[in-house]
Amino acid sequence: MSLWGLFFKPEMFSFYLFYFFIVLITPIQFRIKAKVSKIKGLYRIGPHNIDVISIIFGSLLGDAHGEKRLKGLGTRFSFYQEDSHVEYLLYLHKMLSELGYCNPKVPIITNRLGAKGKIRKIIRFSTWTYTSFNWIHDLWYKDNKKCVPECIGQYLTPLALAIWIMDDGAKVGKSLKLSTNSFTYNECLILVKALNDNFNIKASIQSAGSNNQYIIYIWKESMIDLRNIISLYIIPEMKYKIN
Repeated sequence: MSLWGLFFKPEMFSFYLFYFFIVLITPIQFRIKAKVSKIKGLYRIGPHNIDVISIIFGSLLGDAHGEKRLKGLGTRFSFYQEDSHVEYLLYLHKMLSELGYCNPKVPIITNRLGAKGKIRKIIRFSTWTYTSFNWIHDLWYKDNKKCVPECIGQYLTPLALAIWIMDDGAKVGKSLKLSTNSFTYNECLILVKALNDNFNIKASIQSAGSNNQYIIYIWKESMIDLRNIISLYIIPEMKYKIN
């Protein structure tokens, strides 16, 4: 008998039909590598979580800065700290990266040449660029100079206050000071009013020791209220500022 006759006997027909049916219904997986394109800043339009806004506003009261990019089609915010505050910056990065606002790659400490040739160790990262961040930049920057917006009270949440204190706060005896040296006296007045209106926290403005530079002191009488308001957001490494 020929091979043809061996494989195509009538009694084998049912077997072949069953085998064909099994092949037909079995899923076949193909490894196709999808091409993922980075979304352009022009098409990142929000809206933004209140926590994201709080992180940005609280950080801008400290050392963060905003930068309009792509010919005005988007804004990004950059955060940096000295290496002594690395845990704080990693805390900010973790929150923003988990919300999808920056590269998830953990930032590393780098060297930077400071004044008089001194080597400074810093850690930094930036958000992605968003057109829907432009309004924040417009509120905070006048002629490329950072200024406290008059509406800051609307955005000074407990989280924003905690970020501000971790960024620029310093314990002074039983009180706390906020380094607002880069803001004008009138801008400091706006901040003192927001602290009182939002949280009933009493504070005053004092000279920083240099011409037209000021710092804000939170009264010791308000420290208990302050701790109750922001303790939830303060990382362990920064608890000393309010204890």
